[in-house]
Amino acid sequence: MAVRADEVRGIRLASTGRVARRQAVSRASRYVLLAATLTGVAMLVYLGYETVDRGWSRLSWDFLTSYPSRFAERAGLRSSLIGWVWVLALTVVFAIPIAIGTAIWIEEFAPRNKLLSLVKLNLANLAGVPSIIYGILGLAVFVRFLDLGPSILAGSLTLALMILPMTVIASQEAIRQVPPSIRQGALALGATRWQMVWHHVLPGAMPGIMTGTILAVSRAAGETAALIMIGAFTFIAYDNTSPFEDFTTVPVQIYNWTIRPQEAFRQNAAAAIIVLMVVIFAMNLAAAIIRERFRQQQ
Repeated sequence: MAVRADEVRGIRLASTGRVARRQAVSRASRYVLLAATLTGVAMLVYLGYETVDRGWSRLSWDFLTSYPSRFAERAGLRSSLIGWVWVLALTVVFAIPIAIGTAIWIEEFAPRNKLLSLVKLNLANLAGVPSIIYGILGLAVFVRFLDLGPSILAGSLTLALMILPMTVIASQEAIRQVPPSIRQGALALGATRWQMVWHHVLPGAMPGIMTGTILAVSRAAGETAALIMIGAFTFIAYDNTSPFEDFTTVPVQIYNWTIRPQEAFRQNAAAAIIVLMVVIFAMNLAAAIIRERFRQQQ
């Protein structure tokens, strides 16, 4: 019995030592992760300060309403802002209804078979594809095969393809979060499958759907590589009035200014980055407000 008691005591001591080591590692990992987070935030704050410090003096109403120019002090964002709004508006029109409809079909109507598993796998893979690949696809299909040229329509279709997978996945997750009891209650009271989805599932999932949608559009708002790949112009001195016209956007204009050797153009790029950041932050704030309002209504 004494031997067994000693063995049990030794096992307890060894277990206590292992628990202590695991707790020490856990505490250390927390501080390491905190340090990594603070490093990233500090770098982001520094870059933001540098951008604001360099470009703040160029921000003015004339900067927003002037066309691009060979002279930095006269150059502005008017044509790129108009093209940007055109592209984002058409991207939302093309991508969002298809994405939400696809998510509803997958979660509520699709048969659970190997084909559905293959569709989900492809959606997950497409969400991680680099944007330049979508640019190549847009160049081959929309610009050349459909003969749309480097137009607003081609750019918006390319961006719609780019944000479609992530919007579908975000909408799926939001629909999946709706409790099954809501579906069962609606069906038990005589609602059809579509009535159940339209009147109960979609309102419950709308906060998550809107959040995912706005975040996806925010990614499209800052896209450059795909648009340059399909032939977006870097210098346009007129207002776009048709989706079949050539175009430029704010990110493309920023890219054009940053590759110029003159320091004044880089100040213009910094000012345009400030405008871009304000728009992106506004979109994220809108996502948070919309999500909170839908939750309060529910």
